Amino acid sequence: MIAVDALTVRFGSVEAVKTVSFRLARGEAFGLVGESGSGKSTVLRALAGLNPDWSGRMTLDGALLSPRRNKAFFRQVQMVFQDPYGSLHPRQTVDRALSEPLQVHGIGDIDRHIARGLNEVALPSSIRYRYPHQLSGGQRQRVAIARALMAEPDVLLLDEPTSALDVSVQSEVLNLLADLRAARGLTYIMVSHNLAVVAHLCERIGVMQGGELVETLSADDLRAGRTRHPHTAALRALSIELEETEGMAA
Repeated sequence: MIAVDALTVRFGSVEAVKTVSFRLARGEAFGLVGESGSGKSTVLRALAGLNPDWSGRMTLDGALLSPRRNKAFFRQVQMVFQDPYGSLHPRQTVDRALSEPLQVHGIGDIDRHIARGLNEVALPSSIRYRYPHQLSGGQRQRVAIARALMAEPDVLLLDEPTSALDVSVQSEVLNLLADLRAARGLTYIMVSHNLAVVAHLCERIGVMQGGELVETLSADDLRAGRTRHPHTAALRALSIELEETEGMAA
């Protein structure tokens, strides 16, 4: 479904992403993990068409992607951002947020699509005419996910979709994303600094350091500690330490 070959992204003299390559089958979930500044979100933004200054080769369902994307691409690929309060317009109701992509892509029967979208993300119809500030963080992210699904895409690009949420809500949103993927046959690329979150949703994980993809491994191998690169082992050890610390604090 997605092939990325020798993707390189520069910001001036800084090479933020260095010849990154990976492939995803249709319906697969692939995670990109790494520390802040490792280049993982830059990869996602280049793939999403939000950063046209890249070199290399990227294809979607066999079609070569150019730096400038057409409307058909944005119907097939949608993105869910880290901060739902920032990605939803504060002066637009939920109804406006969900109806806008339907209007842009010429999809009719707006009421039916919005009702279905709210139901899919387990939100009551009563929130349809509320504003983002009237919703909880978890509800806002569910609206953002519903908005991404309005165009009926094949691919969701997830940029730290749970990191702005309370821990108690994170698992609910992750389970929702897993259910939606199964129901719709979606392909996911998920960026996160949290290995446990990525391993919960993704079968394969790519580890980034300094703009390079230093290792790709299965979630099972990551859980079992079957890592090859020392940076992967260090991230795993840190993740375990943080989980133990949070467990003691709880």
